[in-house]
Amino acid sequence: MIPARKIVKRILIAAVFSIALVYAVDFASVRIRMMHPKPGNPFETVTAVRILAIDKKGGKTEYTVDRLQPQQTAECVHAWFPHNGDPPCWYLKRKFAQPIPMAIFFQPTRGMATNSSRE
Repeated sequence: MIPARKIVKRILIAAVFSIALVYAVDFASVRIRMMHPKPGNPFETVTAVRILAIDKKGGKTEYTVDRLQPQQTAECVHAWFPHNGDPPCWYLKRKFAQPIPMAIFFQPTRGMATNSSRE
Protein backbone atom coordinates (compact mmCIF):
# COMPACT_ATOMS: atom_id res chain seq x y z
CA MET A 1 0.00 0.00 0.00
CA ILE A 2 1.26 3.47 -0.95
CA PRO A 3 1.47 5.96 1.95
CA ALA A 4 -0.88 8.94 1.86
CA ARG A 5 2.05 11.38 1.85
CA LYS A 6 3.35 9.90 -1.41
CA ILE A 7 -0.11 10.13 -3.04
CA VAL A 8 -0.50 13.79 -2.03
CA LYS A 9 2.98 14.54 -3.37
CA ARG A 10 2.15 12.93 -6.74
CA ILE A 11 -1.15 14.83 -6.97
CA LEU A 12 0.60 18.15 -6.25
CA ILE A 13 3.29 17.46 -8.86
CA ALA A 14 0.62 16.54 -11.43
CA ALA A 15 -1.36 19.72 -10.64
CA VAL A 16 1.71 21.96 -10.99
CA PHE A 17 2.69 20.24 -14.25
CA SER A 18 -0.87 20.59 -15.60
CA ILE A 19 -1.03 24.32 -14.78
CA ALA A 20 2.39 24.88 -16.37
CA LEU A 21 1.28 23.01 -19.49
CA VAL A 22 -1.96 25.04 -19.78
CA TYR A 23 0.01 28.30 -19.37
CA ALA A 24 2.54 27.23 -22.03
CA VAL A 25 -0.24 26.42 -24.52
CA ASP A 26 -1.95 29.75 -23.73
CA PHE A 27 1.36 31.61 -24.18
CA ALA A 28 2.05 29.87 -27.52
CA SER A 29 -1.48 30.64 -28.70
CA VAL A 30 -1.04 34.36 -27.98
CA ARG A 31 2.39 34.42 -29.68
CA ILE A 32 1.06 32.73 -32.81
CA ARG A 33 -1.89 35.12 -32.97
CA MET A 34 0.52 38.06 -32.50
CA MET A 35 2.37 36.97 -35.67
CA HIS A 36 -0.91 37.02 -37.63
CA PRO A 37 -2.99 39.74 -35.92
CA LYS A 38 -6.60 40.50 -36.77
CA PRO A 39 -8.66 43.42 -35.44
CA GLY A 40 -9.39 42.66 -31.78
CA ASN A 41 -7.30 39.50 -31.73
CA PRO A 42 -5.16 38.76 -29.67
CA PHE A 43 -5.31 42.27 -28.14
CA GLU A 44 -8.41 44.41 -27.75
CA THR A 45 -9.10 47.88 -26.37
CA VAL A 46 -12.07 47.89 -24.01
CA THR A 47 -14.00 51.12 -23.35
CA ALA A 48 -16.50 51.53 -20.53
CA VAL A 49 -18.40 54.30 -18.76
CA ARG A 50 -16.96 55.17 -15.36
CA ILE A 51 -19.71 54.79 -12.76
CA LEU A 52 -19.04 56.05 -9.26
CA ALA A 53 -20.69 54.53 -6.18
CA ILE A 54 -20.90 57.32 -3.59
CA ASP A 55 -21.73 56.35 0.01
CA LYS A 56 -24.46 58.49 1.58
CA LYS A 57 -25.87 58.76 5.07
CA GLY A 58 -28.04 55.93 6.30
CA GLY A 59 -26.07 53.25 4.46
CA LYS A 60 -27.43 54.26 1.05
CA THR A 61 -25.36 54.43 -2.12
CA GLU A 62 -25.78 56.88 -4.99
CA TYR A 63 -24.59 55.88 -8.47
CA THR A 64 -23.47 58.57 -10.91
CA VAL A 65 -21.38 58.89 -14.08
CA ASP A 66 -17.95 60.48 -13.54
CA ARG A 67 -18.08 63.97 -15.08
CA LEU A 68 -14.31 64.52 -15.14
CA GLN A 69 -13.48 61.32 -16.98
CA PRO A 70 -16.71 59.74 -18.30
CA GLN A 71 -15.00 56.96 -20.28
CA GLN A 72 -12.16 54.65 -19.35
CA THR A 73 -10.16 52.53 -21.76
CA ALA A 74 -7.75 49.67 -21.24
CA GLU A 75 -6.08 47.05 -23.36
CA CYS A 76 -6.62 43.35 -22.75
CA VAL A 77 -5.54 40.06 -24.28
CA HIS A 78 -7.84 37.25 -25.45
CA ALA A 79 -6.30 34.48 -23.33
CA TRP A 80 -6.80 32.63 -20.06
CA PHE A 81 -3.80 34.25 -18.33
CA PRO A 82 -2.27 37.77 -18.45
CA HIS A 83 0.38 38.34 -21.15
CA ASN A 84 2.60 41.33 -22.01
CA GLY A 85 1.34 43.18 -18.93
CA ASP A 86 -2.27 43.11 -20.13
CA PRO A 87 -5.04 41.37 -18.17
CA PRO A 88 -7.24 38.77 -19.87
CA CYS A 89 -10.34 40.23 -21.54
CA TRP A 90 -12.71 37.93 -19.62
CA TYR A 91 -11.40 39.45 -16.35
CA LEU A 92 -11.16 43.07 -17.51
CA LYS A 93 -14.68 43.21 -18.96
CA ARG A 94 -16.11 41.92 -15.69
CA LYS A 95 -14.07 44.40 -13.64
CA PHE A 96 -15.00 47.38 -15.84
CA ALA A 97 -18.70 46.69 -15.26
CA GLN A 98 -18.33 47.30 -11.52
CA PRO A 99 -18.88 50.80 -10.06
CA ILE A 100 -15.88 52.53 -8.47
CA PRO A 101 -16.48 52.93 -4.70
CA MET A 102 -16.03 56.50 -3.44
CA ALA A 103 -16.00 57.62 0.18
CA ILE A 104 -16.82 61.16 1.23
CA PHE A 105 -14.85 62.52 4.13
CA PHE A 106 -16.31 65.52 5.92
CA GLN A 107 -13.89 68.08 7.31
CA PRO A 108 -14.97 70.66 9.86
CA THR A 109 -15.13 74.17 8.43
CA ARG A 110 -14.57 77.48 10.16
CA GLY A 111 -17.12 78.23 12.81
CA MET A 112 -17.94 74.57 13.53
CA ALA A 113 -17.29 73.17 16.97
CA THR A 114 -14.25 70.95 17.35
CA ASN A 115 -13.16 68.56 20.07
CA SER A 116 -10.45 70.85 21.41
CA SER A 117 -11.32 72.70 24.58
CA ARG A 118 -10.27 76.33 24.92
CA GLU A 119 -10.64 78.08 28.19
